[in-house]
Order: sequence, then structure tokens, then C-alpha cells
Amino acid sequence: MNPVELLNLSLQDTLWSGVAALGFAILFNVPKRLLIGCFVAGALGHSLRTVLNTSGASIEFSTLVGAVAVGFLSIYLARRYAVPASIFAVTGAIPLVPGVFAYQTIIGILNATAVSSEASVQYFAEAGINGVRTALILSSIAFGIAAPTLLFRRADPAV
Repeated sequence: MNPVELLNLSLQDTLWSGVAALGFAILFNVPKRLLIGCFVAGALGHSLRTVLNTSGASIEFSTLVGAVAVGFLSIYLARRYAVPASIFAVTGAIPLVPGVFAYQTIIGILNATAVSSEASVQYFAEAGINGVRTALILSSIAFGIAAPTLLFRRADPAV
């Protein structure tokens, strides 16, 4: 793939992942003044994951880095707009959700129940691998979003 095609795919990935985050922000009734931040959070996280994944990093690690970037951006935008960081973190993490792996897990389990016992072992093995990858990716998203918040939590003087 030449650099122009790679740049074109990266820009399309950035646009559509931002649109996905924006769609969920609208679905969650995020105020209009915050929608651009939700778009940027989703676009940044997914684009960073895509760049790392295409450069040879695992999908789990790439997702962790993308989620950490969403977490840091969420904290910045939350302080700038004086709103909860979860507004940007949740909508920015939506494009990182591993839908394909979860789908393949369920399809593998369904296929395993429809064939003979010898063939079902292969389907269950594939479903197990995809299930573990799904769990690791979801854990990466949760940890990536939570880590910056825990690192930079402001001390509450009332406590």
C-alpha cells in the first residue's frame, strides 16, 4: 500500500470513528457545545489504535494506548468545559469496542452446537480465543480510560 492510500484510509478511519462517537453523543443527549469534543475523542482514540495496530502492535495494546489517549483528552476537555470527564470518555471509547471479536465468539459457539462433536472442538477453540481477546480489549478500554482519571484526580478538600 502506497503512502497516499494509507493516508486516505487513515483520514477515512478518523472521520468515521469520530462520526460514531458523535452519534452516540447525540444518542446520550450530550449538550451541543460538547459534541465537537466527543467527535475528537472518538476520532483520536480509534485512529491511534489503527495506526499502532497497522504498525505491528497487538490489538489489545493498541486499544490500551487509544483508550489512555481518550482518557487524557477527556480530563483536559472536562476541565476546559467544566463538565464531567465521563461525557467525553464514554463517547470516545465507543469506537474502540471490539464488535468483530464478540461477534466471532458468538458465531463460533453457535457453529459448535450445530456440528458433530469432533468438529465442535475447533469451533469452541476459536470461540474461546475470540472471547479472551474480547475480554482483554474491553479490559484495556476500562483501564485506559480510568488510569488518567485516577492519576490526576484532584484532592477533595472536604475529605
